[in-house]
Amino acid sequence: MDALSTLLQQTQHLSETKYYGLKVTGDWAYSITNSDTIYFYLVQSGSFNMKIGDVSQRIHKGDIVMVPNANKHVCYAQNHHGNNAKPLDKTLFNYDQGTIECTQGITLNAQLILVECQYDKDLLGPLLSALPVILPEHEHMHESRFRSLDRAVGFLRLESEYERLGKLAMINLWASIVMVECLRTYIESLPNTTKSWLVAIKDPYLSKALTIMHDKPNYSWTTHQLAREAGMSRSSFTQRFKDTVGVPPMTYLIEYRLRIAARHLRLQQNSIGQISELIGYASNSTFSQAFKRLYGMSPREYRQQHRVAISI
Repeated sequence: MDALSTLLQQTQHLSETKYYGLKVTGDWAYSITNSDTIYFYLVQSGSFNMKIGDVSQRIHKGDIVMVPNANKHVCYAQNHHGNNAKPLDKTLFNYDQGTIECTQGITLNAQLILVECQYDKDLLGPLLSALPVILPEHEHMHESRFRSLDRAVGFLRLESEYERLGKLAMINLWASIVMVECLRTYIESLPNTTKSWLVAIKDPYLSKALTIMHDKPNYSWTTHQLAREAGMSRSSFTQRFKDTVGVPPMTYLIEYRLRIAARHLRLQQNSIGQISELIGYASNSTFSQAFKRLYGMSPREYRQQHRVAISI
């Protein structure tokens, strides 16, 4: 199994999926600022502009676009400049799934499906934060390697038209498939000289070490064992890993274990002692100290904080 697959297996990918049909008319513009959210746009007809910070992109009929980091993004008509965009967050929050009309005129400008998903910020956050603000990037938008998304377009259109059992589950799976396709296509396109830890996922040596770390994070790996699995000397492996990923291999492994622990703590399903064992710590005190160094609070405090957040 490859490094990306083992990494994604540790997550539940996307959850709390919602979808909306948007019909926009005239000289329109709206903005979305929700955090910890991934958005997918499927353009059914027309075209529009999307802007995130200094990045702007023209989106056309048939395109699928992923906004991975929920940065504030503005969508607007071709002749609009995106200024004074109407906030759409509150409308989406209060609106049950269906069709929303953003009318600023009588002529239909674009029709699209918007899919909104929550994600595990601890496990997927580091991966998503290393991505561009819009995927696929403009220069890759219409490349043949995205043909696999053509069927995804037809599938989502079909699901959105009919009310069937398991509809939300199907759309959630659709979003996960599209996310993986966007991720792997972007990673495959990265030059080996790119300063991004994502390069390690396709590195012929480092990917072997990442795969076993993601697959068995609770195992007591040593740098020597990881280097052997990668087919490198200990010193060469350590330097290559640090140069590419940004941290030494054991630091990456520890932080990855603790992100898994944070997820278990939020789920409120296992005791702290059980979680400590699940991620490979011999004692609760060692686990607690490591967790506090990364998160600034003990596992107990972290769990209590999220228990309160859930109850609110």
